[in-house]
Amino acid sequence: MTEDVRVVSASREVQAPAAVIFELIADPVRQREWDGNENLAQAAAGQRAHAVGDVFVMTLTNGADRENHIVEFAEGRRIAWLPSEVGKQPPGHLWRWELEPLDDSRTRVTHTYDWTNLSDEKRLVRARLTTSERLQASVDRLGALAESGE
Repeated sequence: MTEDVRVVSASREVQAPAAVIFELIADPVRQREWDGNENLAQAAAGQRAHAVGDVFVMTLTNGADRENHIVEFAEGRRIAWLPSEVGKQPPGHLWRWELEPLDDSRTRVTHTYDWTNLSDEKRLVRARLTTSERLQASVDRLGALAESGE
């Protein structure tokens, strides 16, 4: 039996400033537009993340709501969250975005999914299906959106 790869990532250079890209990530209303997993349906306005400890709620395409607990935050540079069912402790899988400005108009964007600490057996199958290719789809969609200026 092969060992599970529990940390996967994808990255690319995007022709847009880090601040523009970060706004698309930190405002949950915009996340549905770039989600490569296509499992995000909607989020209420006014939930833009500003600090560690913030929580935003997303509705999934299956109708379930997820609380997303911000655990890493550096404005314009890094944001990471632990999703959970509403009112429950996060089961331990982390979504992270890191932005590295290359100059005023170019940014290296890295997206990481880390399920090293995932304790919920029900989520293991889906976690294993979250590959670098799936993350790349989100990075590419986010990049295209940021580059379009929309």
